[in-house]
Amino acid sequence: MPATPPSDFAAALAAGPLVLDGGMSNQLVAQGHDLSDELWSARLLADAPEAVVEAHRAYFAAGAEVAITASYQASFDGFGRHGLGRSESARLMARSVDLAREAARSEPGGRRRRWVAASVGPYGAVLADGSEYRGRYGLSVAELVAFHRPRLEVLATAGPDVLALETVPDADEAEAMLEVVRGLGVPAWLSYSIAGDRTRAGQPLAEAFALARDVDEVVAVGVNCCTPQDADLAVALAAEVTGKPVVVYPNSGEHWDPEIRGWRGEPTFRSARVRGWLADGARLVGGCCRVGPDGIAALAAEVAVRRD
Repeated sequence: MPATPPSDFAAALAAGPLVLDGGMSNQLVAQGHDLSDELWSARLLADAPEAVVEAHRAYFAAGAEVAITASYQASFDGFGRHGLGRSESARLMARSVDLAREAARSEPGGRRRRWVAASVGPYGAVLADGSEYRGRYGLSVAELVAFHRPRLEVLATAGPDVLALETVPDADEAEAMLEVVRGLGVPAWLSYSIAGDRTRAGQPLAEAFALARDVDEVVAVGVNCCTPQDADLAVALAAEVTGKPVVVYPNSGEHWDPEIRGWRGEPTFRSARVRGWLADGARLVGGCCRVGPDGIAALAAEVAVRRD
């Protein structure tokens, strides 16, 4: 198979860094929306698309240059459990890309281009039981390929600049997702959710990163939805193992308690951390859960200083 030609997004990374947005769910909650059902933010693709656009605009206004779509929890299986057929499910997934594009066009951004990353969450997110923080679903790689291929094909066809394979807890699932992105014609980043120097499923992080090293479609490798402290340690390792640009967007540092379905602890996300990330090879930097527009604005200011 011929090598994938360089994309505009890959070229932008080479000239980077680029600022990602923050948590979609916390911004939607801040706007007054209830995300307590299984579909989480994906429900608003059907029920309140204007709210999704508003959330993207808030992050663009804060200085984000890449919007991650509200499709993390979107899947044919998940929508099907709520009575939606395959055609309507596919329409909603594609709509997530359109809504991010709408926000990018409508929010003034100066001379810098705005980008759209189509979020592809792990299989565990669809289960809505915290499995995305554990991995090890009892499915084979082939079964995970069968789950991810239809949704990845829909999102790729919708025309994002990049696919965000994010919050991946398990190297087996990463293997499946990487198999699907080969030949799709859209660049992708691969981002693990981690604990210390291992994936959430317990595999050595160096081995997990190495899976993406020779996949031409993958333009960045890294971590998200982890503590800022774990992110600090992972960036240099991802760069060393893969030789690719690194993507990093940790949580606020608070801890999600699935029993109470709430957050505990104090935030440790600090915009000054971006200095170390950039020095270690990061080219996509942002925040995940509980990092809102204020956090992204402070991070974007740090990035601007380093560009100058």
